[in-house]
Amino acid sequence: MSKREKEKQRLIGDLVNALSENNLAIFAGAGLSIPAGYVNWKELLSPIAEGLDLDVNKETDLIALAQYHCNSNLTNRGSINQILVNEFSQNAKLTDNHWILARLPIETFWTTNYDKLLETALAEAGKTPDVKYTTNQLAYTKPKRNAVVYKMHGDVEHPSDVVLTKDDYENYHIKMQPFLTALSGDLVSKTFLFLGFSFTDPNIDFILSRVRVAYNKDQRQHYCILKKVEKETDEDQADFEYRDRKQELFVQDLLRFGIKSLLVSSYSEINEILVRLEQCYKQKTIFISGAAHDYGQWGKEASENFVYKLSKEISQSGCRVVSGFGLGIGSSVITGVLESVYMNGGRLDNDQLLLRPFPQSQVGSADLTELWTEYRNDMLSYSGIAIFLFGNKVVNGSIELSNGMREEYEIAKKQGIFLIPVGATGFVSKELWEDVIQNDMLDNIPNADEIRNKFVALGDESKSLDQIKSLIIEIINLLNR
Repeated sequence: MSKREKEKQRLIGDLVNALSENNLAIFAGAGLSIPAGYVNWKELLSPIAEGLDLDVNKETDLIALAQYHCNSNLTNRGSINQILVNEFSQNAKLTDNHWILARLPIETFWTTNYDKLLETALAEAGKTPDVKYTTNQLAYTKPKRNAVVYKMHGDVEHPSDVVLTKDDYENYHIKMQPFLTALSGDLVSKTFLFLGFSFTDPNIDFILSRVRVAYNKDQRQHYCILKKVEKETDEDQADFEYRDRKQELFVQDLLRFGIKSLLVSSYSEINEILVRLEQCYKQKTIFISGAAHDYGQWGKEASENFVYKLSKEISQSGCRVVSGFGLGIGSSVITGVLESVYMNGGRLDNDQLLLRPFPQSQVGSADLTELWTEYRNDMLSYSGIAIFLFGNKVVNGSIELSNGMREEYEIAKKQGIFLIPVGATGFVSKELWEDVIQNDMLDNIPNADEIRNKFVALGDESKSLDQIKSLIIEIINLLNR
């Protein structure tokens, strides 16, 4: 494993821990919005530079450029406001990164962007974002909110109030002091991941410096992902080496503020890291799918005890269990989780067990089978691993295979969930286990060889239920290593 891959794994592990503790916050810069279709700041201010007879490509201080424009227009910033309205009124497309961040259990977002991508993604993910871009809004709480988006430099719908010029920055600590206080508090109490942010913003530098001075060696650990500088076309080698060295020194300097950097070679790696982060976090939630009227060779009592002990060990390992209260399975799942939680002095909530009992009668105009499909999609959306047990039901006195379990399997496969059909329990699970084996679904995963050997053993009907339980737990542990 390469050094960079090890660094990625450590970063993902640290972020998963922060998510599990409900302590991860995101700071989003312009780099998060550009892939959605918005221009960068140089492109945005290019017409302003032309009006000043300057070349925007030669300018490094864009805040000063915006101020020069206002100076030459007697402090009138109407042209800049119109540019902002024109640019951010375009229909940008949410990126995969926005979707992932919105789906994850992140409650705090900070951004210097004016656009509405973050709050749009959160709303479309079914959340209620509480957006703050004025100091007055900080005093109010949106009912039933589950995410707060602090737009510390303003919102595009109020372009005359956004922070853009030198005057704006110089007055920020007076006009917007409550935002500085709130951000300082979050930097002390939460773990931040900086995305698409260049750390050239004077306000952020102001805050980070004061947090560093106040807490010295007790600073909280934060993280950022930065693109490593690359040699540009026709760039002199000496100039490239200079920029490379400067970035190296910059990364070292960020450590003073408790910010550890991961350098990536392309922006696509950021998406790869976020995808893996979501997968690793979701793999702490296990969906147990099962239905059994007939328990095959195992018998009812032994099978229910197996499901009970399996659920209990999953819960004891720190994972959450999701279940639809399947026939002959659901009660044992609940009992196992309850015993694990209460024996450890805990309190049962959605962090340990998420139940989605299926409605059994037609109510209203919605078709019941369509409602069940939506239910299954919802249950599985929380999960990163799905276990399939048995899989049969009785219809008119005859045993039939469970079509509902098969549907859950197909939904899980579509969502990219790791599939663990326990073939030894027979019925639908046996067929699903064979499907995984025949279609090479165990390739390209961490610890693939070790997991494959254990997975194959799950189809061995000569093994005891205790051995099968141990194999399942070992696979889960390998996936979450």
